[in-house]
Amino acid sequence: MRNRTVLNLLVASCALLGAGQALARDASLPPVFDDIEQRTFRFFWETTNPANGLVPDRHPTPSFSSVAAVGFGLTAYPIGVERGYITRQQARDRVLATLRFFRNAPQGPDKGTVTSGYKGFFYHFLDMKTGLRYNDKVELSTVDTALFLAGALFCESYFDGSDAGEQEIRKLAKEIYERVDWTWAQTRKPSIALGWEPESGFHGYDWKGYNEAMLIYVLALGSPTHAVQPDAWKAWTSTYDKSLEGKRGEEHLGFPSLFVHQYSHVWIDFRGIRDEYMRGRGYDYFENSRRATYAQQAYAVANPLRCKGYGLNVWGITASDGPVDQVLEYNGTQLPFRTYSARGIGGLKTYDDCTLAPTAAASSLPFAPEIVVPAVLEMKQRYGDFIYGEYGFYDAFNPSFTYNLPVSQGQVVAGKGWVDKDYLGIDQGPIIAMTENYRSELVWRVMRKHPAIRLGLQRAGFTGGWLEK
Repeated sequence: MRNRTVLNLLVASCALLGAGQALARDASLPPVFDDIEQRTFRFFWETTNPANGLVPDRHPTPSFSSVAAVGFGLTAYPIGVERGYITRQQARDRVLATLRFFRNAPQGPDKGTVTSGYKGFFYHFLDMKTGLRYNDKVELSTVDTALFLAGALFCESYFDGSDAGEQEIRKLAKEIYERVDWTWAQTRKPSIALGWEPESGFHGYDWKGYNEAMLIYVLALGSPTHAVQPDAWKAWTSTYDKSLEGKRGEEHLGFPSLFVHQYSHVWIDFRGIRDEYMRGRGYDYFENSRRATYAQQAYAVANPLRCKGYGLNVWGITASDGPVDQVLEYNGTQLPFRTYSARGIGGLKTYDDCTLAPTAAASSLPFAPEIVVPAVLEMKQRYGDFIYGEYGFYDAFNPSFTYNLPVSQGQVVAGKGWVDKDYLGIDQGPIIAMTENYRSELVWRVMRKHPAIRLGLQRAGFTGGWLEK
């Protein structure tokens, strides 16, 4: 009962702050955030294959490329320019190499590993050197393609210069986006399918909310060539009520993993704009993510599994690496530990195994800096000697995993627990992008100018705020 009371009090406290209140503050940050942002940028700049722009799914473990991570890399390069880490010419050349590869990469319905995509979409994982489908088990992914496209469109708007290189960036990004056939992926209209494989066809599931797929539908609605109809957004929001959590003042569309509340927000400024569903609820998606961030902190304080370290300033659960796939005795219960998994708040049913991911808190900076800054500082101060390295925070750590057992990756540190030794591109990306959005609103400002983003939001029924200026 005490844990539930604490949970309710902490989540309810977020209602005292108005929507968008977080960004009304001075966007200055403690110096450690300068270091985090620069190190995270260097992950993309130094681990990417410069010949084709492919970003590894993980590093330093040898890895294939993640198409979504490429999208985050494309987003990181202009940030590096604005922060003075690289020159505009260096960023331009890296973006050109990336977009040239993706424009020319082979597309087709062939089975096996002889293409990079089909119908404008790309396979989830590509070989780092050849850029072809990594193996015949990898799916053509609509969401990972959308994350890549968002990075490409960001570069299209950012590189607005008159020189030949920047003109080519705009041309390439436009071509890559416009050839994506969103209507083909509507195998069960009006929704969009999760994925497709040439060996077996479309996956049996469609993107229906609430999850990370808002970006898919905005891009699909805004397409000038293969646009879906507005009824796709209505189908997307039709199951929202099943996701509602909390009571009045703390109510929000919930999802156990925090990345769901972050990914679309990397590129789309949802402050002050609302679709029909959110107009009925009386708040916007930015406010929704802020409440979800507070819910994560409150869950850590309540700590139903009695995980070591969880607390007011140590929190954040999302899709991340983990130590083992094994059920072990922990605090008198059988706790299923996992390797990579979409972890979330809510106990055993949402795969909480006491594993924390620094990206979960750090990438929520714009939503609730008043709780994110203390969390980032506390985690680095308390655990920094083993969770912070060359490219910033390692992907995950678990102070409760102190077992003397072989782990799938990372290591168990005496007195500290398990810690990953890999960085994941899809977790690094939101850290640098959301840090910069908090500091300067760079990605949001640039993307607000893109006609496809504006059109997609308008066709989804969004009104208000910057959309009407």
